Amino acid sequence: MEKPRVLIVDDQQAAREGLSEIVSAWGYQTRIAGDGMEAVEIATQFQPFAVISDILMPRLDGFGLLRRIHELLPETAVILLTGQGSVEDAVRAVKEEGAFYYFEKPINTRALSIVLQRAIEQMVTQRENTRLRRQLGEYGVFGKLVGDSQVMRQIYTVIEQVASSAVSVLITGDSGTGKEVVAQTIHQLSPRASRPFVAINCSAIPESLMESELFGHERGAFTGAIARREGCFELANTGTIFLDEIAEMPPMLQAKLLRVLEDRKVRRLGSPKEVPVDVRVLAATNKDPLEAVRRGELREDLLYRLNVIHIKLPPLRERREDIPLLAEFMIKELSNRHNRPARLIAPEVLELFTRHPWQGNVRELRNIIEHAVIVCDGQRIEKQHISAQMFEGLNVRNQDTITFPVGITLDEAERQLILRTLIKTNNNKTRAAELLKVSLKTLHNKLKTYREDNEE
Repeated sequence: MEKPRVLIVDDQQAAREGLSEIVSAWGYQTRIAGDGMEAVEIATQFQPFAVISDILMPRLDGFGLLRRIHELLPETAVILLTGQGSVEDAVRAVKEEGAFYYFEKPINTRALSIVLQRAIEQMVTQRENTRLRRQLGEYGVFGKLVGDSQVMRQIYTVIEQVASSAVSVLITGDSGTGKEVVAQTIHQLSPRASRPFVAINCSAIPESLMESELFGHERGAFTGAIARREGCFELANTGTIFLDEIAEMPPMLQAKLLRVLEDRKVRRLGSPKEVPVDVRVLAATNKDPLEAVRRGELREDLLYRLNVIHIKLPPLRERREDIPLLAEFMIKELSNRHNRPARLIAPEVLELFTRHPWQGNVRELRNIIEHAVIVCDGQRIEKQHISAQMFEGLNVRNQDTITFPVGITLDEAERQLILRTLIKTNNNKTRAAELLKVSLKTLHNKLKTYREDNEE
């Protein structure tokens, strides 16, 4: 991995060389310059992540260099060094001209180390934001998220807005909509991007092991604890922890989690000591959080602590216009991964995809495309490459007709009729209610019942 580049500027040779040695010892790649003019020439080629510059210098002083760096390299942070006589000017440069920080001489090197690290993290984050915005404009892709629909662009905007902060975010949506991908993107765009990202699925861990998994344990804390073990919060220290399916966490542990979020300390099982942790918490659930609170599955106080920002992901059937773009990127990725020749998708297959109800959402689409990529020997995926089991009945039924087997219950027949009508109307519930000759309220109540049945 490339070392971050830092340019050090001072007209006193001993000062710039001494500071360069210190900064190099911290693990950075450094270059030095004797004044602002020389620094501009070097910066053009060196492309520093940060510039540390004295203010009083010949030819071009620190303020002039600050302005030139912002013109040439707007994402590069500039830290100013000042003597006692120019402190007011340095404060003005930070507040009005965008300097990242300033230090009075003699420099507190420990404080400089912390500030420099933060400056470079901010620069990397800004550069990644710029790259993702360009990628979104050109391809409709935002990190690992794919889609150019209005609803997805609104989600991208929220992700950008919250990424730079440390607030908790609750991500909701049906299974398979990409909640963990959203969490990874928030982490990737945050100042913590170079720090750990630890994901834990609360529904996949036995209740008896979950507390140890989250908070760790000491040797001998319970039968089988043969050594001390750090939990996920300690492993994610200075980074991000993603708690997936938070509503599946046992109530007792929800109370302990709330305490950790409030105190920013964890206590391992069997330990009398608390360990401070600096962790950003992202959480997700495929349930309606307010309904989960009503059912007693999620503590109300924990919900309010996690739900500072709420991102709700739509099911794939509500953003069908993104399916061609998703399919294109999945084919490219999966063909490269499996070393297969498929690169294109037949129009009739895309037409089938846009008709499918996608109960499994993006994950279901990915599984179907992966199957097709593997069995396809040519460059284009055709109908025969789609798994008959996965797409049962999709390519043999007419969208305007529905056939029921003898013996089907009235409730199930009604359910299939409602869902098929929604597919025909592209999920326009008002139009579907008109076709079914029921009230919109009745239709919403039916759909709510189906969602609850699926969750159970």
